Amino acid sequence: MRIVFPKQHGAWAMLSIPFLLGVFKGEPVWSHILLFLAWVFLYVSSYPLSLVMKGKKTRYYWKWFFIYAIPALLLLIYPIFYNIRIILFGVAMVPFFLTTLYYSKIKKDRALINDIVAIIIFCIGALTSYYYSTATLDRTAWLIFLYNFLYFLGTVFYVKTMIRERKNIRYKYVSWSYHIGLVLIFAIIGKFLTALAYLPAMVRALVLYGKNPRIKIIGINEIASSLFFFITMLFAL
Repeated sequence: MRIVFPKQHGAWAMLSIPFLLGVFKGEPVWSHILLFLAWVFLYVSSYPLSLVMKGKKTRYYWKWFFIYAIPALLLLIYPIFYNIRIILFGVAMVPFFLTTLYYSKIKKDRALINDIVAIIIFCIGALTSYYYSTATLDRTAWLIFLYNFLYFLGTVFYVKTMIRERKNIRYKYVSWSYHIGLVLIFAIIGKFLTALAYLPAMVRALVLYGKNPRIKIIGINEIASSLFFFITMLFAL
């Protein structure tokens, strides 16, 4: 039986980096592990569900949805007892998740709006992991949300210039302007560590444009850049 599993390398960075920043810049507790595993299973379950929306082997993909969704719900039992208010973050994700399902249904998963909506979902995950143990959404929590959103929006622009929109000159200028602008703005206002966190992303957007690396290599580069962003942000926030 073929395993149904998402293959997007970059999405794994979006899934984990915001969440883990919320954990480490908040108050880490052991049950964050359960919450993170539930988060992973929920993400993986969304993949077969998106295929169901496209009308592909519906019964087969429904089965894989439940294979992933049931463990996710079981893993959430203790975290919900620990802090029941995290349910509100799940509620906040619903309209964004329904939007992604709509784009799957019309087979426009790679639309820019859909990418932005997905980033918002992952950033809400950061708010969830931060609030889970701190029971507050302070300035640090919202900066985690903002900085992750800005970083991964740049990733969306970059990936489009490398794969689906590589012949679209407008995306080139959007990507270059965005990445350069982020680094310059943070440097000008004196947030040098924050600027440094975005620097590798800017370099790869400029240097790799026009090249033709394999999609897997693009994904691996994204993971490396995201790890640098994560480590630098641990000190910048």
